[in-house]
Amino acid sequence: MTTGCTCDGYSIAGSAVERSPLVIAVAQPPIVAYDVAANAAQHAAVVRAADARVVVFPELSLTGYQLDAPAITTGDPRLHALVRACAETGTLALVGAPLWDEAGHAFIATLAVDGGGVRVAYRKVHVHESEERFSPGDGPAVVEVDGWRLGLAICRDTRFAEHDAATAELGMDVYVASVLDHAHAPHTPERARRVAADRGVWVAAASYAGSTGGGFDQAAGGSAVWAPDGTVLAEAGPEPGAIARATLHP
Repeated sequence: MTTGCTCDGYSIAGSAVERSPLVIAVAQPPIVAYDVAANAAQHAAVVRAADARVVVFPELSLTGYQLDAPAITTGDPRLHALVRACAETGTLALVGAPLWDEAGHAFIATLAVDGGGVRVAYRKVHVHESEERFSPGDGPAVVEVDGWRLGLAICRDTRFAEHDAATAELGMDVYVASVLDHAHAPHTPERARRVAADRGVWVAAASYAGSTGGGFDQAAGGSAVWAPDGTVLAEAGPEPGAIARATLHP
């Protein structure tokens, strides 16, 4: 199922950059635990279906929320199918993965995938005590797409106002979060509205749906995009496979 809207009349205070509208999608694909190749193929199918410039996926989306999943590198050949899909569609995919760095440290990371390949975009800063295998990232990050600056967050990062404040200091138009919520206690909508109000930005969150591992037998789904005034512009349901898409106008 795909839902979406085109939203006019929103702007970022002080922005003088001439930009085209940005089509962004948040996706919650079904995930096969530990199977990077199968999940990369599913991500590729979502990229082709989403019809968006940017597609955002949940935390650790390439493995499921399996905290013992082997970490990967940006050169992993199992990601080639996703690179090809991004090349064919002109999409930037922001995907979740356990990552090794050159020093042998493991991180919960957001990878930026496009037709040119795979690069590390962000490492989760506020890791939970249950994620002790992973090192915290060294700070906020943004990626720029067609003149739009996307500030990145992973799940628990969204709990801390200092995180979105520090990201805003880098200059961001959209706060993009890859998250995982229990179906019985979804935190993301409240946090998204707070960030929109505090920072005056759009918020896009991709949230797991279905069973993800790591004790999350039923994740919340409900991936969504919010306007700077807190209005929900597009929202997926609770089911795996749903996509929500919105067009942001400068």
